[in-house]
Amino acid sequence: MFGNVVSILKFCGYLVGRRKQLKIAKRLDREGNIAERDRMVEDGVASWARYVVGLSGSTVEVSGEEHIPSDTAVVFVGNHQGYLDIPVLLGYVKKNKAFISKIEILKVPYLSDWMKLMQCTFLDRKNMRQSVQAMQQAIETVKKGYSLVIFPEGTRSRGGPVGEFKAGSFKLALKAGVPIVPVTIDGTWRLFEEHNRFAKGHVKVTVHPPVQTAGLSREESAGLPESIRTTIMSALPS
Repeated sequence: MFGNVVSILKFCGYLVGRRKQLKIAKRLDREGNIAERDRMVEDGVASWARYVVGLSGSTVEVSGEEHIPSDTAVVFVGNHQGYLDIPVLLGYVKKNKAFISKIEILKVPYLSDWMKLMQCTFLDRKNMRQSVQAMQQAIETVKKGYSLVIFPEGTRSRGGPVGEFKAGSFKLALKAGVPIVPVTIDGTWRLFEEHNRFAKGHVKVTVHPPVQTAGLSREESAGLPESIRTTIMSALPS
């Protein structure tokens, strides 16, 4: 418990310590200097993410980054093992990206400000109308050139079997017409969920070749969830 408290304090202190950079990023946003804003946010968020993972003393190994398209936004689809999945992807997979978050995060100062600048989408699962609007916003965000991360299981597996991939999660990529990049995450659950505290471990991230979504038939689109799930599971220990 004490170790968790110390880690949380360090996490909060890091965010507060970067308030000057946050202020500059907000000014760039107001001025419409989007390219410079995005560059600053990408560098700042990646540094923060690596710091968070570093709090556990863990290491991360990434393979397959050469598969990530450089000329278009993508939707990263990954299995969801633990809380540190997002920091691992933000800090160690080299493509600017945002993600869909619970709307409650908006109550967290500094963190929510950075997430807004990243172009994250905030989803209220208790409000169907807001959820539909949020997903439409996410589609427009991708069309503007911002990649997004989704976890179709909808909840953390905590090292258990990969859950069913919800078909609705794939509408984002299909409606935006961008490639899906499957990502296998192996080991993040050991960094926190295994003992309910930060722990040292090694994480392997495997980036698979992109799957095109433009021009798919209805049958091909319907088969995406299971096909992508199979690809992701292929890089996990049996």
